[in-house]
Order: sequence, then structure tokens, then C-alpha cells
Amino acid sequence: TDSEGFFWPRSNEEDRGPTTQARMEKYEEHSLELALESCEAALAHADQDVSEITHLVTVSCSGFSAPGFDIGLIQKLGLSPDTARTHVGFMGCHGSFNALRVAKGFIEADPNAVVLVCSVELCSLHHHYGWSTEKVIANALFADGSAAVVCRSAATNNIPIQSKFKLIRNGSHLLAGTTGAMSWRIGDHGFEMTLSQKVPALIEKNLGPWMQSFLAKEGLTIQDVAGWAIHPGGPRILDACLAALSLSSEDVAPAREILAQYGNMSSATVLFLLNRLQEEPRRGPVVALGFGPGLTIEAMILNSEI
Repeated sequence: TDSEGFFWPRSNEEDRGPTTQARMEKYEEHSLELALESCEAALAHADQDVSEITHLVTVSCSGFSAPGFDIGLIQKLGLSPDTARTHVGFMGCHGSFNALRVAKGFIEADPNAVVLVCSVELCSLHHHYGWSTEKVIANALFADGSAAVVCRSAATNNIPIQSKFKLIRNGSHLLAGTTGAMSWRIGDHGFEMTLSQKVPALIEKNLGPWMQSFLAKEGLTIQDVAGWAIHPGGPRILDACLAALSLSSEDVAPAREILAQYGNMSSATVLFLLNRLQEEPRRGPVVALGFGPGLTIEAMILNSEI
């Protein structure tokens, strides 16, 4: 976002910056361009003919418009006008986990389905004026980004992919008594994030037992996991996961690298992280983890097939 043309210097202590309407106009103006770039890259990487795309699943929690960038993607990419659209909206940092669950459901229902999943987030539009601790942390942590992935059944075609993951199982868990720990609400001057300082402790306390039961459904233990794609909600979130699961610093190093290089891009971040993990050959299951308002834990077990 143009800092000189949109986020003007604060004029007084009552100045809260641009209105939500002005911010949403910027979202509508820029979200499609970013989404289009990531989709074109994903289609090229998968060597996927756009004419074969049957479903489009879009993800975003940082903006709203209708028609949305999903319509724009169909038009700009040249997808069939019959492409089935599903939007996963306002779910926060774990939105792409839910989008991949939706894609998996479509493919299991129809092995010939080819699903394009695209997340786009413009978190910088919700920059808050003022110097409260919550505002400063949110302004420093969140960033813009878009990522996309082509999902299809192994039986769909024989086109080789240099690197890929197979989604084995999704999991979701709502922590009791934590609804006030994390929130994402629409305000008059952007969307307002509330993040309790208790979140890392809640994760450290509850994640381990639930993860053990989740992995056990596939006959796995924490020690069997070959790679971890933990959404880097912040440095303390990663520290809490490391402690809860008895992981090594190397296990969370990719997440720290993504956070340092790109920031927290909300729902797009886990796709960046999975792409980063594909750069290193590995055999065995990979677990992706994310956290969102609720307080909820979202997880995926993926088999690395490189």
C-alpha cells in the first residue's frame, strides 16, 4: 500500500486512519493482481491445463467485495464459466487448512475433479494508528501475500510433478473456554485483531495431548513426523509449539525463516511454508499446524512424495 497516498501521518490522537470503506476499496483494487500471479505460478508448476480446472476455492480474511477476486480469476485465467466456486472467508490464519479440506472433499467425491485453491491476504490494509501494545504488534507482524496450489487425484492424469504432497487427514479442535483469546472483528477503521498474551501458554498446555490423539488415527506418533509446517503466528507461538511437542530448533526453522522473510500473511502463510518444505527431499509424513479465533487448532497430515 502506498504509505504516502493512503496511510497519511497521524494528524492528532483521535485520528484512526482511513475508514474501512476506503480500505476495502484498496482490497478490491489490488487483491486480484496478487491472486492472479500466484495462480499462474501454481498452474505452471503443476503443468496444469486451465481447461481442466473444475473447482476454484478462494481464501481471504482481510477483505470483502462482490463480485470478488474469484470471479476475476475465472475471467483472467480463462477458466471455464462453469467452474464451481467456493469461498472460505474470515477464518483467519488457518483459512487455507479449511480450503484444502474442501478441495479434498471435492476430489474424494469426484476423482476427475481438479481444484485450484488460492489464498490472498492484504493484511497491511488494517494498519492501526496509535501506540498501544496490541496495535504495534499487529502492525509489525502481519503482511501481504498470496499463494495457490493445484489439487487433484493421483488418478486424474499422469503428468509428473517435480514435488508434491498428498493430503491424508485433516483435523480440527476447539479449545474450551478460549473464545476471548483471539478475535478478528470489523471496525470503523479497518479490521481489529485481539490477541491475548495467554495464547502461547494455551497452545503449550493443550497442543501435545490433542496432537498425539490426532496422529494416532493414522498409526503415527510425534517421533514419526518427518517435517513440520507450523503457521508462524509469531515467535512465541512457535516457541509454544516447540515446547508442547518436544521439537528441535531445526523442526521449526522453516517457519521462522518464512516469518522473517515474509511476515505473517495470515491464511497464505502455510502454503508458503509447504512450498519451502518441498525444496528439501524427505520421506515420511509432514504435519501442518495453524491456530485461529475460537481458539481453534487446525492440522493436516501430508505424505511427502518427492
